[in-house]
Amino acid sequence: MNSSTIGDVAKKNWLLLVASLVLGAFAGVGLAALQPPLYTSSTQVYVSVDLTVTQSANDLLQGGNAAEQRVRSYLDLVTKSTVLEPVAERLGVTRRSLATQVSASSPSRSVLIDITATDPDPTRARDIANAVRERFQEVVEDEIERPAGSDASSVTLLVTEPAETPATRSSPSLRTNAVIGGLLGLLLGLGASATRMIFDTRIDGASDIESSFSPPVVGSVPFVRDAADHPLIVQHANRGRAAEAFRTLRANLRFLDNGASKRAFVVSSAQQSEGKSTTVTNLAVVLAETGARVALVDGDLRRPRVADLMGLEGAVGLTDVLIGRFELDDVLQRWGTHGLSVLPAGSVPPNPSELLGSAQMQLLVESLASRFDYVLIDAPPVLPVADATLLGAITNGVLMVAAAKKSKRAELAAALRAFDIADVRCLGVVVTMTRSKSTTDGYGSGYYREGVHDDQPAASPAPRLLA
Repeated sequence: MNSSTIGDVAKKNWLLLVASLVLGAFAGVGLAALQPPLYTSSTQVYVSVDLTVTQSANDLLQGGNAAEQRVRSYLDLVTKSTVLEPVAERLGVTRRSLATQVSASSPSRSVLIDITATDPDPTRARDIANAVRERFQEVVEDEIERPAGSDASSVTLLVTEPAETPATRSSPSLRTNAVIGGLLGLLLGLGASATRMIFDTRIDGASDIESSFSPPVVGSVPFVRDAADHPLIVQHANRGRAAEAFRTLRANLRFLDNGASKRAFVVSSAQQSEGKSTTVTNLAVVLAETGARVALVDGDLRRPRVADLMGLEGAVGLTDVLIGRFELDDVLQRWGTHGLSVLPAGSVPPNPSELLGSAQMQLLVESLASRFDYVLIDAPPVLPVADATLLGAITNGVLMVAAAKKSKRAELAAALRAFDIADVRCLGVVVTMTRSKSTTDGYGSGYYREGVHDDQPAASPAPRLLA
């Protein structure tokens, strides 16, 4: 995992990482509080070699200072049975258990030896350290380093620092345990976050799409809590953050295929319930607000929703025009006071794909494109049926809608592959239902307040049939 990947994991899961860090620190402190305290006491001796009593001074000095040579061998001697056995008997413990409490060390290139003892009782820790040091002196001076026939030892161990009763415990340290626990918690949180990202294939937001797919992100619409009750967001809260996001999408749409002779677009999604119908209806309304002539067509002949969202009668519409039952002007309905006209789906036919892929549908799109500045077609999802691909082939291209934290990367990728195979252009992706700091991915998150409606909800205007 490289640094950029770790950064992405931390950015997307920072709350989990903070919680893991805090919980780990508290767990470390709690574990330290439950453990019995240990106290450490140390004593120090200085190793001095008297060359005048050695049998061969040259042997002692060969390879370096004689005292330093002895110090290295004395370190292991401290924990041997020769030293510890008598001390263990005096203290009433076993040599094996005493060996776990005692250690010896020496600074590099030094003739000093530190003997350390650890025990739950601070006084006992002091007594053990002093007892081991005394026995160590006896073994070195009287048994190991006394030449045969001599009353004097060639090595003298001078006590430079006797063991004292420790005032504070050496372990467990609350601070150390908190740091270690926090770090372990952070590592576990990072592992959980990475695992979550590996197995969670849902799209996180606009940046996720931009880094994984080639079509550009042309809009990012925040999650609206009451969108089910008020789907025409640009009317219900026309100064809210979501309404402003649709206006930004409107501005970006003007630059898509700017030189094309017709401006007909299909709006679809990989699967159901990603917000395509809500997106296309709100986009049509904000386009009409600018004075543009807009035709909104419900091309979802399987589960039509446009008429319901716009508050129109949808009994007759696109299906009836395609089979020749009605003329286009007979079923095209004017909506609002601007130049928005809506063509509902009409009755649900038994053969939607055949109708949408027919020559009559192509002629209808060309007719609408010649009369309106924009033609927006709400199409069924791409993966279940081929309708969106058929419609994309007779328009400028497709705008894909993907819902943050809901749409899956694999499904969006499969939908884009279907367009590539059919030679249909995906002009861009609109991310819906974004939340938190990534709610608008660049739109003024602090200026617009979700749920604060600056204007009163507008009543749905009565439809008028075009003459």
